[in-house]
Amino acid sequence: MWDNTAASFAAAHAAGAEYIETDCRMTADGDVVLFHDEDLTRLAQDDRRVQDVRTAELVDLFAAHGGLLTVAEMLDMFPDTRFNIDVKTDAAAVPLGPVIAPHSDRVLVTSFSDARRRRAVRAVIDAGAALRPATSAGQGTMIAMRLLSALRASPARVLRDIDALQIPERLGAVRVLTPQLLRAAHRHHVEVHVWTVNDPADMKRLVASGVDGIVTDRADLALKTLG
Repeated sequence: MWDNTAASFAAAHAAGAEYIETDCRMTADGDVVLFHDEDLTRLAQDDRRVQDVRTAELVDLFAAHGGLLTVAEMLDMFPDTRFNIDVKTDAAAVPLGPVIAPHSDRVLVTSFSDARRRRAVRAVIDAGAALRPATSAGQGTMIAMRLLSALRASPARVLRDIDALQIPERLGAVRVLTPQLLRAAHRHHVEVHVWTVNDPADMKRLVASGVDGIVTDRADLALKTLG
């Protein structure tokens, strides 16, 4: 079963997951679909980029791997689930707005690019959303937050309009999650979520340290471990 598919979401939902993290890109037809990779190499040994492939062809390719979903289909199919949507390309940011707007109370918008994240959030608001969607920091904000917390300087400016920091515990030899960062985020009412955590002992340790959430490939294991 492939990630970011109807089958994988159904399995997570059946296991009891209330929050699901996913990724989106635009197809050649302008549809915003759930897909992590830039191209089809991992799925079909095909080096074409997702943005150059028609939606119908992607549907055919995904048929044996769990089923392709657009963002709109996902939100309709799982009306009680909250979604963390990582916007992978600039092209997907604005078209995402009208799709998310009716569901903005249960969506968190994120991207490694702060500019792309802000563009997507603005598109949701411009589409008439009654509520601004939650949003987590891009890479630039995360780096600034790590430095400011180490210097014990106020991160108030960089955390403006940020609801969560979604970070790895480490990045190579650099420790990203620190007690100082965690305390600074919480002082400004910003949650800290750590990715990607698949070991039960690490799940327990991180939650005990005060993090607000973990991102995992093993929803079943996380739910069993953390209740």
